[in-house]
Amino acid sequence: MPSLAGQPKQFIETQLVMFREGNRKNPSMSPFAAGLTNEDLRELAGYFSAQTPAPPGRTVGAELAASGKRLTEANNCTSCHGPALIGQQHIPRLAGQQAEYLRVQLRGFKASTRFDMDGQMTSAAQALTAGDIDILADYLASLAGP
Repeated sequence: MPSLAGQPKQFIETQLVMFREGNRKNPSMSPFAAGLTNEDLRELAGYFSAQTPAPPGRTVGAELAASGKRLTEANNCTSCHGPALIGQQHIPRLAGQQAEYLRVQLRGFKASTRFDMDGQMTSAAQALTAGDIDILADYLASLAGP
């Protein structure tokens, strides 16, 4: 499950709409979102975006951290997710996110099975190897936002 605390409000709203409308599918979220009104979406997004993210639940060694940083730079992650990888507008915070959640999402983008509104992540994930995805997931999960 993802960490929603501190995610950009617009990102949360957009994802809830995508679940509600059936563009994004998940056995838990799709039925939950199906009955949400626009007002409900705004309230939920406001609540979760105002929460302080928990400190990272994982640490990584210097070698993995350096590899992760190199991968984020080589794949231009900061151009969309921001310099500290905390997200902006409709783009999610990656810093401190659950590693397994990140792994599943990146694999889904690479396989073109994860809904991608504008195709940016599907395109970005194509060059990633399985090892790259593991490094990125662990590295990003170890980062604390500002």
